[in-house]
Amino acid sequence: MVIRTFGWSFGVTAVGLAVAAYFWGWTGFSIVLILSILEISLSFDNAVVNATILKKMNAFWQKMFLTVGILIAVFGMRLVFPLLIVCLTAGMSPNDVVDLAFHDDKMIDGMTYADHLHEAHPAIAAFGGLFLLMIFLDFMFDERDHKWVGPLERFTAKLGSFDVLSTLIGLIVLVVSAQTLAPAHKEGTVMVAGVLGLIAYLGVGGLSDYFETHGTLAHIDDEDEDEAAEEGAAAKPAAQTAGNGGGNVKLAAGKAAFFMFLYLEVLDASFSFDGVVGAFAITQDLLMITLGLGIGAMYIRSLTVYLVRQGTLDDYVYLEHGAHYAIGALASILLLSIEYEIHEVITGLVGVGFIGIALISSIARNKRVGHTPGQNAAGKVDA
Repeated sequence: MVIRTFGWSFGVTAVGLAVAAYFWGWTGFSIVLILSILEISLSFDNAVVNATILKKMNAFWQKMFLTVGILIAVFGMRLVFPLLIVCLTAGMSPNDVVDLAFHDDKMIDGMTYADHLHEAHPAIAAFGGLFLLMIFLDFMFDERDHKWVGPLERFTAKLGSFDVLSTLIGLIVLVVSAQTLAPAHKEGTVMVAGVLGLIAYLGVGGLSDYFETHGTLAHIDDEDEDEAAEEGAAAKPAAQTAGNGGGNVKLAAGKAAFFMFLYLEVLDASFSFDGVVGAFAITQDLLMITLGLGIGAMYIRSLTVYLVRQGTLDDYVYLEHGAHYAIGALASILLLSIEYEIHEVITGLVGVGFIGIALISSIARNKRVGHTPGQNAAGKVDA
């Protein structure tokens, strides 16, 4: 299971580090390795959240997440997207931005590529902060079988009956952030970026939910799987076993899975912002940054699939809670970073800390209810 799931990650790591050593020597090797570890530590909670979504998708779209998705993650979000951000915020042509990015000693208007990216940070933080904040709020306002922080989650679940509450809170937080945290003359930029983050969440998430609840999911018997495959209906759902839950479950296919896939990519972008910006504190070389963060992104995707295939989220029921609390903390950190410098080590420790505490809580809960990881059905007792 480990080799099958992480094999590509191991291979990409070996090739990536070899390329770094060949072109930049041991210094480059060390920097790329550090960047890989940085990306993994910052995005571990991302893998857990990804797994909660990926387990709803059929095998075809899980493979798409590992293949096409990793290309988008590495080249799109870690290379092209930062270039696009600098183009838009600095008002430079794409050719000038690319030339600036690949010559770390070159300056335009007295600023390097890293300086321009840092200048665009308020907009980046507002977009990512609002997107992640909405994920956290909708999780807290949803009614769930298991409650990690019982009193708080029971209270927020009751508030969830007010459907637009999360959007209302998100807009209030955005207005307050723009007025109190945005640098001078950038209040409008922060507002627009935050609204775009909100639109991205509502648009992609809403379309996914719509298609999920309007006929794109269906429960079919095991004997129908072969028939569906023979018909070549890649977009048709197939009954599959998700994790260790046992039995057939409804898995997303077609349009629902497509929009879930887009949702995962935007989610990955929101998690990658702090890593991309923080990487320039280690090196100004864009190729090193792309290589190091790309290796880390590969592990996050492999870890996501591993969690799904092992049924880890079914066995350790508070991991999803811990990941979403970490998302809430990351959203707060991103919004605060509009004005304040917050070290990436703090961001990474917060995420890993929530996941670690959630894992310990899950293990303790399993002992109390007598659940052994790997059983066909998780206990129903809410501890």
